[in-house]
Amino acid sequence: MILSLLAEGNSIRSVERLSGVHRDTIMRLMVKVGEQAGKFLHETMSGLEAKRLHVDEIWSYVGKHQKRVTPDENDKYIGDQYCFVAMDSETKLIPAFKLGKRTGQAAHAFMFELSTRIVTKFQLSTDAFPPYVSAVDRVFGTEIDYGQVQKDYVSAPGKEASRRYTPGRIIRVARQVISGNPKWEDISTSHIERANLSMRMGMRRLTRLTNAYSKKWENLNAALCLYFWHYNFARVHETLRVTPAMEHGIARRILTWNDLLNWQEQKIAA
Repeated sequence: MILSLLAEGNSIRSVERLSGVHRDTIMRLMVKVGEQAGKFLHETMSGLEAKRLHVDEIWSYVGKHQKRVTPDENDKYIGDQYCFVAMDSETKLIPAFKLGKRTGQAAHAFMFELSTRIVTKFQLSTDAFPPYVSAVDRVFGTEIDYGQVQKDYVSAPGKEASRRYTPGRIIRVARQVISGNPKWEDISTSHIERANLSMRMGMRRLTRLTNAYSKKWENLNAALCLYFWHYNFARVHETLRVTPAMEHGIARRILTWNDLLNWQEQKIAA
């Protein structure tokens, strides 16, 4: 019940109230099972085939906002953190993700991670984050077709305080071929941007304008592993009517938390 509540976007304290289990126990459970989920995903997400992949980053923070990080602090594991996420546009499977700063180094590490998951040639679509170009070139070269989507926004009129939390209005969407021969109509990030909404709804730590942030980087990473395992293997996609893993052909049925908890034992027995 606790794992299901966490996967549905409940905060630690709300799970404590609903379950009657102390929040420290809930945290330890989440981290332990999240680590198990990360190992499960690492071993399962290999040798995959894909035709179109969408990539985006979703923002969160650890400990404090980036502007409050002092120069004498190592901000690698505190302050702003971004989760780089890739999604198969057809099966909605998320084969790879990586938590880190929004830097060229993190983009390169994520692309390398993606290259270890997908074995076929595919079309990649990203936003216009500049380091993606060099990261994709260094990791994939000309082995994939790559296009970017650039969106230009205009800020909402009004006072500064009210404008901060008001989404900007899109005034232009431009597509650009970066390498290879991507299909023009398939250069898009719509599916991964919709998945970002599901992530914010399914992980309390990613909800904006709340105090439900992670105190430790390891906690946020474990929560991500837990969510993506549940999303890929245990949650029926409303459009597909099956889980993304079943649609992709790497699972035959909807998995349960028991399947994850007993995964190591089942491997040893096999």
